[in-house]
Amino acid sequence: MNSASRDPKVVVEVLSEALPYIQQFSGKTVVVKYGGNAMTEDTLINSFARDIVLMKEVGINPIVVHGGGPQIGSLLEKLNIESRFVNGMRVTDSQTMDVVEMVLGGLVNKSIVNLINQSGGKAIGLTGKDGAQIRARQLKVEHQSPEMTVPEIIDIGHVGEVESISTDLIEMLAARDFIPVIAPIGVDGEGHSYNINADLVAGKLAEALGAEKLMLLTNVAGLMNGEGEVLTGLSTLQVDALIADGTIYGGMLPKIRCALDAVKGGVNSAHIVDGRVPHAVLLEIFTNAGVGTLITDAS
Repeated sequence: MNSASRDPKVVVEVLSEALPYIQQFSGKTVVVKYGGNAMTEDTLINSFARDIVLMKEVGINPIVVHGGGPQIGSLLEKLNIESRFVNGMRVTDSQTMDVVEMVLGGLVNKSIVNLINQSGGKAIGLTGKDGAQIRARQLKVEHQSPEMTVPEIIDIGHVGEVESISTDLIEMLAARDFIPVIAPIGVDGEGHSYNINADLVAGKLAEALGAEKLMLLTNVAGLMNGEGEVLTGLSTLQVDALIADGTIYGGMLPKIRCALDAVKGGVNSAHIVDGRVPHAVLLEIFTNAGVGTLITDAS
């Protein structure tokens, strides 16, 4: 539907519905983890960039943290570098880490920056190494089979977890109307680089910033119950119960734990958002219905 065929009354109703949300969130920080289909389909890519710019224009401070696993895998394949995974995490030796930095800190990061700028925003790209914002340590991976008395520690190389986050640089840029776009690469005290899960970086950054919202874009409709129905609003206590009874399991579990930890750490709300829906970010923030699962600390 083009702009000429839209019913003006519908447009006005949409704007009216958005107004209280704009008033509520103006001046607040929203951390958005960008990835999945939203990063690979042209229509979704463009709608995401426009969403981020609109948020900034109405007074919200969006901070974007992005992934890039498929793009890393594609370049490794072209370079004839084998990809190996342990518990879903890419084994990252020094050679692979060089590719990770090229893809995340270069190709993907600057592409997102360019898209936001072309949509009228002022984005600036960073990695966690800039200003030593993200201090990292090597992630220890344990494996234990039934016949083992103690777990085996598996070295997966330059895969890290967040040790600490400094927000000075990000807050300075946001205050000057820039939109920070952050690649999830951290650095340890000896200058070694680490690839960190983007969901984890987004969650820890939201905590450090005291963000109003954490939004994790994913490739599913949201968190679902045993009947396949999307659970649209949950408390942290309800999420804990769903983890305990096995409703939340597998690949969704780390993402939910990330959202849960962020809310328990002071973020007002976390959202698991269906990134396959055009303008998913705006729909989740500025409409009553939303397009995913909302997690809050409400009892």
